[in-house]
Amino acid sequence: MKTLKLCLLATMIITLAACKNDAKKQTIEEEVEKVVEEVTEEVKVISMALESKSGSSATGKIMFTEKDGEVTMEARISGLSPGTHAIHIHEQADCSAEDASSSGGHWNPTFANHGAWGAEAGYHRGDIGNFEADDSGSGGITFSTNEWCLGCDDDKKNIIGKAIIVHQGADDFTSQPSGAAGARVSCGGIIE
Repeated sequence: MKTLKLCLLATMIITLAACKNDAKKQTIEEEVEKVVEEVTEEVKVISMALESKSGSSATGKIMFTEKDGEVTMEARISGLSPGTHAIHIHEQADCSAEDASSSGGHWNPTFANHGAWGAEAGYHRGDIGNFEADDSGSGGITFSTNEWCLGCDDDKKNIIGKAIIVHQGADDFTSQPSGAAGARVSCGGIIE
């Protein structure tokens, strides 16, 4: 996005230098400002850190990007045990408890059963799924959906004010209400 803004700024400067009258300069400046505003409004980005919980050393960074009605989450986590780990969105952006229990349960604004994302039997809006940590304890996941938003007025989509939780184990996608994924080893609040 910075590259686009710099290109637009460079175009504006070149065009302004070529213009001979102030009225034309004013019009071009207004048009460029509108384009920059439109580009800025189309993309929302929130970055956050994950902190260790439950005596683990798991930390990480997550970036949410909303563009054209779709939110993409890119998560990179380290300090995990090798193997499969669950990642979910929980109800509250509160990671104050040592075991992250202060974040509440899975975010489930539609009151559905827990399950794999997109399952016909149902799933929570916070049921992201599982990812693999390698032998060094590092892993990541990229996930996109139009069922989330960043700061919109729809309580069934807005993930601001929620938390990301990484679990010690894998989500089995069947145990209710949370997939039996084990301890909460990392937590971070999704806040603007």
